[in-house]
Amino acid sequence: MNRSSKINLRKGQLLCTLVVFFFSGNLFGQLQGGKLWYRQPAKQWEETLPLGNGKIGMMPDGGLKNDHIVLNDITLWSGSPQDANNYEASRYLDSIRNLIKSGKNDLAQRLIDQHFICKGPGSGGKQWGCYQVLGNLMLAFDGQTDLNAVQNYRRELDLDKAMAKTSYEHKGVRYSREYWTSFADDLGVIRLQSSKKGQISLEIKIDRPERATAKTENGELILFGQLDNGVDGKGMQFKTRVRAQIKGGKQLVKGQSIVIQQADEVLIYVATDTDFKGKDFERATAETLTKALKKSYSQQYAEHLRNYLAKFNRLSLQLGQSKDDLPTDERLVAFGKEPDQDPGLAALFYQYGRYLSISSTRLGLLPPNLQGLWANQIQTPWNGDYHLDINVQMNHWHLGAANLGELNEPLVGLVEGLMAPGAKTAKAYYNAPGWVAHVITNVWGYTEPGESASWGIANAGSGWLCNNLWEHYLYTEDMDYLRRIYPILYGAAQFYSSALTEHPTKGWLLTSPSVSPENSFKLPNGQQANVTMGPTIDNQIVRELFENIIHAAGLLGKQPDPFLTQVAAQLKRLAPAVQIAKDGRIMEWIEDYEEVDPQHRHISHLYGLYPGYLIRYDEHPDWQLAAKKSLDVRGDDGPSWAIAHKLLFWTRLHEGERAYKLFRQLMTPRVDTHINYGAGGGVYANLLTAGPPFQIDGNFGGAAGIAEMLVQSHQDTVYLLPAVPQAWKKEGRVRGMRIKGNHTLDMEWKDGKILNYQIYSAKSQQLKVCIDHNWIAYRTKEK
Repeated sequence: MNRSSKINLRKGQLLCTLVVFFFSGNLFGQLQGGKLWYRQPAKQWEETLPLGNGKIGMMPDGGLKNDHIVLNDITLWSGSPQDANNYEASRYLDSIRNLIKSGKNDLAQRLIDQHFICKGPGSGGKQWGCYQVLGNLMLAFDGQTDLNAVQNYRRELDLDKAMAKTSYEHKGVRYSREYWTSFADDLGVIRLQSSKKGQISLEIKIDRPERATAKTENGELILFGQLDNGVDGKGMQFKTRVRAQIKGGKQLVKGQSIVIQQADEVLIYVATDTDFKGKDFERATAETLTKALKKSYSQQYAEHLRNYLAKFNRLSLQLGQSKDDLPTDERLVAFGKEPDQDPGLAALFYQYGRYLSISSTRLGLLPPNLQGLWANQIQTPWNGDYHLDINVQMNHWHLGAANLGELNEPLVGLVEGLMAPGAKTAKAYYNAPGWVAHVITNVWGYTEPGESASWGIANAGSGWLCNNLWEHYLYTEDMDYLRRIYPILYGAAQFYSSALTEHPTKGWLLTSPSVSPENSFKLPNGQQANVTMGPTIDNQIVRELFENIIHAAGLLGKQPDPFLTQVAAQLKRLAPAVQIAKDGRIMEWIEDYEEVDPQHRHISHLYGLYPGYLIRYDEHPDWQLAAKKSLDVRGDDGPSWAIAHKLLFWTRLHEGERAYKLFRQLMTPRVDTHINYGAGGGVYANLLTAGPPFQIDGNFGGAAGIAEMLVQSHQDTVYLLPAVPQAWKKEGRVRGMRIKGNHTLDMEWKDGKILNYQIYSAKSQQLKVCIDHNWIAYRTKEK
């Protein structure tokens, strides 16, 4: 609180008395999540509507004559565990470091490419694997041949019901389709209905582009396959069963399809599973179907909805008027022309982000990958894996505030699975204890450097993951959870403590070799290089990790500990978290190198601004100014995740209008799907974010940004409306947003002024709340 001229505690206490009153959770009424809707079928996969229950994914295109539904299973991966460590690598570590210390980074990089990367093809090999599409379910309708006769077509995704629908009229008959993936019975469900009896005739097929066989058996459609493990071809197995129930009409098996004739209503059930982690997938799919079919449709859906809403209904948000009378694709175009006329689109995008997290995350399975749960290819872009230099972290940034904290659990499980292989990697490359993960990983526990020094030697991945795990503790203050993650943090700290080396002239302790993710610089000799010692992101992450492990040890009573005494001493010698260059920007590397690409998509040297808290509002104004200059030079363009990251930076700087500019850019309509990272991000018609191609991290990063514009919290301080733009000031309300310290916020505002707010805790606590630059001493209410 260094800006004393803006902070008046007495005035704030009076303000608190005037604006706060007790109110129940019903004050805001039922605030709906909203709908995505369209007047036509999807023309490409990126327009289809995503459904998921954390394991099974479905994306129907709502076609009239042929409805194509892409199926996914979040555990379906090719490849297999491998040991790609180069156990001779540590022999070259001193030589690499000495070359860097003497300014010969280009030669060090060459030596790394020769002796210090992974063995084999790395992420480009078949054993690395890939998240893959499960298959395609096709519904070919008969009797609706005159498409010109179709009227009142509507396709929608209802976030409050976790259901997609297609409806239309054809020659006086009203047809409707409902699609959902059950949170109760673990299957995909499709219901086909018509306003007149005997009007539903169709053929149901299922297939996959490769390594699968479709057949019919006992009245079911069955798809069975085995993916390539990269060794002998005998990788992960899966089985998908499709069964139909009809009212009226006939059902028969014809070749490799189910044919239904003149039915009144059709229910289609899809059960699927894999042998991931040794599961008996064949028995599981059969039992799932048998159990589910004992229930009525209404009972199945009621149980599904109850389980879904138990998470989704925890938080509601309104941001003024909404143009929800426009189809979503048209709404995006209108928003681009008059963004301030539709503030409700941001609320829809935020709730869509929460919906996507609930739909793509299940406790005990896997965290959302680069595409969440949804992929339509065998070779998913970037293998659909887990990138540890921002992407998987961004997938989880919004969860705390979004009141979905438990959805961090699969990420914890993934990280726990990296510790054993990461210990081998730490020993092989750095002769260090603890564990390390570099820049990419998969479901098979890959921790080795990537196959090129230019990006693959980044070793901050494990430290960055620890930030995500620690943030969840800050939101919950769950001591059992802290005990669970303590060994993860401790092992990561052991690695960095051992792997630090001394700066040749300044005596600082820093990482070496490393890179600032995917970025390069020019050496004085004119050569380009990526490899350096102590890039700024490493210095910030190591400092943060050391502070967190010491704090965690105190909370858990782990002191005294000789290792932590050593860490505390090293903290004092770490390279500076922030250095300011001669042009006033924050330095990205330990030296003030000339940049090769000043507008590079990664802005890793501002990690301490977000997701870290080293550069805090009301502290270090010189660092804030340098961060702003860095962002101005970087520019506002980039893939969707980079735009979302810049949005988050500006929210932490309390620059609401600049953050809103980036949100408007994030909402730019896109149609192209080819890999083109210079094309400026945006969203597809189904609001999934584009690189292009589709990457889900932009959705989740954007959701995190919207929350940060409304509330920011750290330790015992809370900022309300710290970066709210003018377009959202007219009116708004939020119920159920979480704050660090295990608190929950309800808040309502009008014309930029907070009308009322309430912060709840399990146990009443004292907080400092900032409203319009005035600090208020506030005691939370027990709930």
